[in-house]
Amino acid sequence: RMRGAVKDGQVDTFDLGIAMPSVMSSQMGRLGLSVPGPDAMIVAGAWEQPFGIPNYRVTGYRSEPLAPISSWRSVGASTNGFFHDCALDELIHAAGADPMEERIRLAWDDNSRAVLEAVAEMSGWDGPSMGPNRGRGVAFCLSFGVPCAEVVEVTNTDRGIKIDKVYGVANVGRIVDPINFERQMSGAIVWGLGHAMAAEITHSDGMTDQVNYDGFQAMRLHQAPDIQVRGLELGAHVRGIGEPPVPPAAPALANAIFAATGQRIREMPFNKHINFV
Repeated sequence: RMRGAVKDGQVDTFDLGIAMPSVMSSQMGRLGLSVPGPDAMIVAGAWEQPFGIPNYRVTGYRSEPLAPISSWRSVGASTNGFFHDCALDELIHAAGADPMEERIRLAWDDNSRAVLEAVAEMSGWDGPSMGPNRGRGVAFCLSFGVPCAEVVEVTNTDRGIKIDKVYGVANVGRIVDPINFERQMSGAIVWGLGHAMAAEITHSDGMTDQVNYDGFQAMRLHQAPDIQVRGLELGAHVRGIGEPPVPPAAPALANAIFAATGQRIREMPFNKHINFV
């Protein structure tokens, strides 16, 4: 649940409540281990976001699981990044501010601000308008100590949404293997987009419905967009890149769809509400 308010053309209040089962408790419980108390994964990718919103609160609630659960790539930040950034984007729109400029203004952390500025430059955010039936969305998430921002460009065709391009920037401190950095970041973006678009697990009569790829829709090769990534080396620490690019993918896509169609999508997978080509 999210509540917020804007004031004088800026985001003023952000209040996000997250309820989900404990992944760690479910995983460890199947091994016979007890995990009492709070689970930080419930609010990961939400509570630690570096935005200087005057009235800001993120609250986590541990609910009982309806089925055994396990870790998704980027764990709690995977879904929380979607909730947090899409809610922020709606507030920015309500304030009448530019999505990129307001995120940059709100970012109190220098490294996070640098990531946003870099992805704005890469994507030509301040350039000419994209024209009719096209949209561009930006999203940001700090997870695993890595600030990551992505811009997604889409076209609204007669058959549905086509993802054209994705730009991604992350600050990992030091890039040890540039080729592996590019592959990990690109793969994480594809993974995040694919799950946002169509991937879903459902249950019938106590059993999982999806048993193979004919029932579980992954992103197809013809749907994969052109991806450009960049790594910043701000700071002395070496950080991982396998998971941080996942959380911004879904909200960047949702925000781009809104820019192209005027339709807000607030749940995954998106194909419940819109078609993809």
